[in-house]
Amino acid sequence: MLTIGPGDHPNWWVDSSYALHPDMHSHSGIIMMLGKEALYSSSCKQKLNTKSSTEAELLGIDNPMGQVLWTRHFLAAQGEYVPTTKIYQENKSTILLAENGRASISRQTRQNVSYYFITDQIKKGHVNVAFCPTQEMIKDFFTKPIQGALSCICEKRF
Repeated sequence: MLTIGPGDHPNWWVDSSYALHPDMHSHSGIIMMLGKEALYSSSCKQKLNTKSSTEAELLGIDNPMGQVLWTRHFLAAQGEYVPTTKIYQENKSTILLAENGRASISRQTRQNVSYYFITDQIKKGHVNVAFCPTQEMIKDFFTKPIQGALSCICEKRF
């Protein structure tokens, strides 16, 4: 049987590096922590081209939403209380688009309708996209080279 300590709930960190690949596709890094353990991690090339780093970050959140929701349902089926799942993001524009959906769109921002799945999940209370400063994002080693003091922080966490 799965047992989780008090106050231990799944938290997700998602980041994307814009136009990183030769074909100008972006790259996403995702990690799910439960307590002090990383139980899920992924580093993958995005399948769609994006027009901005904000759109790449939004796609980076949209892609693992199936896994995020599956984890919530799995833990609930095991009898664990699962509060609103936090997804940490460093791009404030992405957070606004995720939370407000169509209300945040301007002429310069023409996001794909499928990304509003995130907005729907936020409104239902299943997920919450929260700001996390770049220096505290623990998944950066999936999306970009980390050097100096930041590499020491990552080493201490794992």
